[in-house]
Amino acid sequence: MERGVERGLLRRNVEELRLVGLDEKSFGAGQDYVSVMTDLSQASVLEVVPGNDKESGCQLWQALPAEQREQVQAAAMDMSAGFAAATREEAPQAAIVHDKFHVSHMLNEAVDQVRRREHRQLKNEGDERLTGSKQLWLYNPENLSDQRFADFQELLKENLKTARAWLHKENFGGFWEQESGWAAEGYFKRWYAAAIRSRLEPIKKVARTLKKHLSELLNYFTYPITNAVTEGLNTRIQQLKANARGFRSFRNYRTRILFFCGKLDLMPNVPGFRFAR
Repeated sequence: MERGVERGLLRRNVEELRLVGLDEKSFGAGQDYVSVMTDLSQASVLEVVPGNDKESGCQLWQALPAEQREQVQAAAMDMSAGFAAATREEAPQAAIVHDKFHVSHMLNEAVDQVRRREHRQLKNEGDERLTGSKQLWLYNPENLSDQRFADFQELLKENLKTARAWLHKENFGGFWEQESGWAAEGYFKRWYAAAIRSRLEPIKKVARTLKKHLSELLNYFTYPITNAVTEGLNTRIQQLKANARGFRSFRNYRTRILFFCGKLDLMPNVPGFRFAR
């Protein structure tokens, strides 16, 4: 595998690379991570390095030839400071596009924080309305059974803080549906004003974070990319990790990822060599 990956990396042609994704992936136990760069157009892994900070992000970019790095137009990533700082340093021409699915995750977390806090308060008063309702607030209502959907509709009619938080989360979805960055900016301003007036601290915290990164969110309307491809590759990487029952060596982990997910030309350079069929 190591020889095959080495051959493949030497042969790899990235002249057409324009859109990339940067993401982190767990490696070992605890807070042990690796960083992954993907080619969003080809759905392939470009490089894997240890860590998930700015230095790791710089190493990912430096894995690309300098002349090719300058041709990358946009990079999808979450809102971690390290990847953004690395991109601004190593590929300043590339537009940073914050991943819409990461934003959705942030808003879901905020809704769940409101739910947990309100549930504790209601339980102390003998009110069990929110018991067992966690998934109702996090799942797409279209995926609920008829009975669960009916239960959810009843909860939405109640004067619950969780219901208000959920509505703010759902309303933000309209941001991505705008026809232009200009329209999206106006939509965000209206959403932000309502969120800040909500008196729901987790929602207000997310709103302030999104406002801080608004320019990178608006870049989506010039480069409508997400890390969906990267997440799909992450699923495959997780399968590789599970099949191997974990990796103790980062070198072996990287080799396995690039071998199976790098779309490299791995063929030995031997005249007359053919795979047996």
